[in-house]
Amino acid sequence: MPKVNIAEKFSKVTEYWKPYIAAELNGQHVKLDKIKGEFIFHHHDHEDELFLVVKGRFRMEFLDHHEWIEEGEFIVVPRGVEHKPVADEECWFLLFEPASTLNTGNIVNERTVKELERV
Repeated sequence: MPKVNIAEKFSKVTEYWKPYIAAELNGQHVKLDKIKGEFIFHHHDHEDELFLVVKGRFRMEFLDHHEWIEEGEFIVVPRGVEHKPVADEECWFLLFEPASTLNTGNIVNERTVKELERV
């Protein structure tokens, strides 16, 4: 049961919008991702998602409003809720979600990552 150094793990994340698995527990993945720019509106039919900002900040856009998530804060997006992460500057976040969660949810496009790498 080795401990995890988050900064060391993030140093291995080399692409934006490509989540990496840092750990697993109880059918859940702890994922790390670096983002910059806009993602796409999408939702997850069966999974809730937790986004914890480790460095920087981002805006979670919903169809009727948005929330700024600052360093040290997190947001839980319930299943079925349309959302789109946007980061004006580079942002690092940790995702906690079921292992079955596809990064683009109900959308499959060039940003879909079906097979996640481990860091």
